[in-house]
Amino acid sequence: MDGDLGRYDVLGVRLQAADTVIVLDFGFFLCLTRAIRRSKERMDFWWWLSTWRWIERPKIKRAIIEYAARADVSMLSDPEELERFLSGA
Repeated sequence: MDGDLGRYDVLGVRLQAADTVIVLDFGFFLCLTRAIRRSKERMDFWWWLSTWRWIERPKIKRAIIEYAARADVSMLSDPEELERFLSGA
């Protein structure tokens, strides 16, 4: 299940039910250019985007360890890696 509801997200509940966790950890500039192309965002989004790697990613990693220890976890760092994952290569 996709999701990031920010401060309203209850990640632990979803992770406890997950057998597979896929984290898209694409680079900052790729995410930035895609976000700029997609739409105009509020300032809190741009702050979240610029600090995700240092603030949110460690929280997500800790939550995965705590709630989804038995899940198959994949952290994919670029679109090509995602394509290989999806194609089963």
